[in-house]
Amino acid sequence: QVQVVDSGGGLVQAGDSLRLSCAASGRTFSNYAMGWFRQAPGKEREFVAAITWNNATTYYTYYSDSVKGRFTGSRDNAKNTVYLQMNSLKPEDTAVYYCAARTSFYRGNWAEPEVYHYWGQGTQVTVSP
Repeated sequence: QVQVVDSGGGLVQAGDSLRLSCAASGRTFSNYAMGWFRQAPGKEREFVAAITWNNATTYYTYYSDSVKGRFTGSRDNAKNTVYLQMNSLKPEDTAVYYCAARTSFYRGNWAEPEVYHYWGQGTQVTVSP
């Protein structure tokens, strides 16, 4: 069983920045693919970013069109943690943000929630106009 704990949300103004963190348990964290999703009230869960396997020094990131150029995903395998740096926040970014982990090999669409095995509890991000 892998535990995923996401944190770092808060209330900010439009144009501000926030950094979300996600810590996952397990001795093979470097092999995990990590995803970020968000869900706004009354809407379906939406893909935000994916940070896939680290091959010694390389990892790959994927973003939804709505956040590309503003959000940056990264990972620190020594800390079993991934981050989502969110810049130039907009009111439409307001949502509960969830971190998710996939612990086995996969090639495909990282934007599908079904790809991920374990989920965090979510952290609220609120962006005021």
